[in-house]
Amino acid sequence: MLQGIAVAGFNVVDIHALNAHLGIPVVVVARRKPDLTAVRDALLGSVPGGKRKWRLVERAGPPIKVDERWIQCAGCTCGVAALLLKRLAVHSHVPEPLRTAHLIAGGISGLPTRQRV
Repeated sequence: MLQGIAVAGFNVVDIHALNAHLGIPVVVVARRKPDLTAVRDALLGSVPGGKRKWRLVERAGPPIKVDERWIQCAGCTCGVAALLLKRLAVHSHVPEPLRTAHLIAGGISGLPTRQRV
């Protein structure tokens, strides 16, 4: 489960390759509908490797609305992913595994970095 198809800026995840490599379904979750026109313009306009990254976004397929979220899926149907999201979104619209990962990442990023000798 990923919160968005891109990580650390515009590093687009190939969800189909990730699914094939891990052998488990991959579900991308977004709280708001992605503005694919803006994403395409940004990727093709100024991001190194933007054409390849845009092809990955296209290959992931259009986001599908599930309640208050938008999802893209690889390795399972979006119907199955929708059932999973309903089951895992206990206290908010964001599934608990993503909320937990966000909390952990926030705690880690707040730690001081080790200085090099």
